Amino acid sequence: MVRLPGSFHPMPQKGPCALVILGGAGDLSHKQLLPALYNLTLDGALGPKFAIIGFSMETLDDEQYRQFARSGIEAFSRRELTEAGWSKFAPMLHFVSGSFTEAADYQRLKQRLAEIDSQFGTGANHIFYFAIPPQFIDQCSASLTQAGLISPADGNGAFTRVVIEKPIGHDLASAAEINNQLARHFDESQIFRIDHYLGKETVENLMVLRFANSIFEPIWTSRFVDHVQITVAEQEGVGTRAAYYDKAGALRDMVQSHILQVLCIIAMEAPRSTNPDAVRDAKLDLLLSMRPFEPADMEKAVVRGQYEQGLVSGEKAPAYRSEEHIPPDSNTETFVALKCYIENWRWAGVPFYLRTGKRMAKRTSEIAIYFKSVPRILYNSQPAPPLPANVLSIRLQPDEGLSLNIVGKQPGSPLRMGPVKVDFHSATVSPEAYETLLPDIVAGDQTLFMRRDTVEAAWRFVQNILDYWSMSGSEPFFYPAGSSGPTEAAVMIAQDGRAWRNL
Repeated sequence: MVRLPGSFHPMPQKGPCALVILGGAGDLSHKQLLPALYNLTLDGALGPKFAIIGFSMETLDDEQYRQFARSGIEAFSRRELTEAGWSKFAPMLHFVSGSFTEAADYQRLKQRLAEIDSQFGTGANHIFYFAIPPQFIDQCSASLTQAGLISPADGNGAFTRVVIEKPIGHDLASAAEINNQLARHFDESQIFRIDHYLGKETVENLMVLRFANSIFEPIWTSRFVDHVQITVAEQEGVGTRAAYYDKAGALRDMVQSHILQVLCIIAMEAPRSTNPDAVRDAKLDLLLSMRPFEPADMEKAVVRGQYEQGLVSGEKAPAYRSEEHIPPDSNTETFVALKCYIENWRWAGVPFYLRTGKRMAKRTSEIAIYFKSVPRILYNSQPAPPLPANVLSIRLQPDEGLSLNIVGKQPGSPLRMGPVKVDFHSATVSPEAYETLLPDIVAGDQTLFMRRDTVEAAWRFVQNILDYWSMSGSEPFFYPAGSSGPTEAAVMIAQDGRAWRNL
């Protein structure tokens, strides 16, 4: 194992700015946003001209909201809460109790923001983070506009930015409608559609790995690559997200957003620059190059699964249909595997195998690039089993790092060869995804955020599959909790003479 030296370099201080979290007393704020903001404060990334305002229906005053934040930091922060750190962070926190649908409450929010702008010197720069269900997006956008809280996107004076969490729609039509709702009130330059997966340090490093290292990019083509696997496996079930998940399923929840965004970075052409729109143009081009799924593909290139009762890490896990708040006849998929093709010069003929599932044997997110075998002339010409493929494995979680499988000589004589694995890990403790993405929002850097056309292109790619499942009414294939998924997924890739990587 090679452990890469280095230390985490704190980001330069951001601001001035006031961050308003709509849904500020909800789960996302408690478990993710407030702990991330606390850690950014410790890193010195949030200066004295930065303030946080929670806005939601709960009846809380500032002090009660600070206690709410403190409990979330104590439970979910990657760093331990210290009194010194808390004394810096707590004064930033404020709360306004109000309904998402009441105009008078937005006027009170406006008044409080004016007071905070004056107190903290935030310069009327405002970010509105929509930590809310999608059905409130239009109402909240309109209410902010009517209250006079949206500054023009002309680059002059104070800025307004809005952050939208997934899911952005349930299908292509609903995603387009949400985007239309946003466009009525905000310029595209003001909209930050966030996918926390893109804030992971390893995902951010993918572009650097590809385009800053001359040893990789020349062989990143169909001439040398046999196939690519992307796996996002979870051990947990649906938990408290049952109501949402049963309407969404794995294809909408994971493939349409996280996995396709990772695929874009792995497979896209080099952008013309690191300008945010240049990077996002390259991602869009990749999505538009993906071969659409036709009805004939559904049986041989798509596998839909659902977990049954089983053992996960030695503990009994119920079947999906036995989970609380899940209908006993639900056909919602908790697993999906796809074989995709990208129809461009670089990737012609190279299959990309994607899989994701819940209640799997292990929690792991990984990209594996399988390179073609060497010609059967020298070492690969003997009657022994063929030499194993070179594999570049990029682990996104839980153990971020990079592995390279090569062939080497085994010690001793006669000549024997076998796999040699070289592991690379960073000695640095990486920041959480939101700790990367939140400063980018303050800075106005949209590189890691999805543009409207990219969101809709991703939905367009999966829409044929959703439509086919809806029309066919077929049941998913079942797999035991704690396994690697349905056997049909293994058969799908085995028909091509390949196998999934072990979890």
